[in-house]
Amino acid sequence: MSESKSIIFYKRAKFWRGLLLQSLLLMMVYAGMQLWQSRNAVTGQAPPINTVLLSGKQVSLSDYAGKPVLVHFWASWCSICRFEESSISAIAKDYAVLTIASRSGDADSLRTYIKEHDLRFPVIEDELGEWAQLYGVKGYPSSFIIAADGSIYDVEIGYSSNWGLRLRLFLAGL
Repeated sequence: MSESKSIIFYKRAKFWRGLLLQSLLLMMVYAGMQLWQSRNAVTGQAPPINTVLLSGKQVSLSDYAGKPVLVHFWASWCSICRFEESSISAIAKDYAVLTIASRSGDADSLRTYIKEHDLRFPVIEDELGEWAQLYGVKGYPSSFIIAADGSIYDVEIGYSSNWGLRLRLFLAGL
């Protein structure tokens, strides 16, 4: 190999090694932020949910025993939550989903919001944030993946991709 080819090879290897190290560092920072943000979230068995949906239908987390469930906390005033709305609607077609609209106004204003945004997932009204407090939610959106046995499989604070949530739900069902 000529000297110029050796130099080019060395520079390329150095570039890729640096990119790999930066990527690993970025992933470690992201994982650390997730751990920090979810430090107050409940672990172990999911707190029971037994209430009425905004639609008037009675719902219980135990209705979904034996299959994974996405319990998704969101707020109408949360701009990041708006980015996830279509993903949550799509996931609700394939998996059990319960969403909890925290501190988003009364039932009428929440119904108006849901209609305006054409949301297609079950919603529990949490005007005072009591459900959010029970689950230890400190930021929105917050997604809890409940495994088939009722334990909390994973907690994600902040934006989650459609496929990321689907993968976690799939794994929680194994």
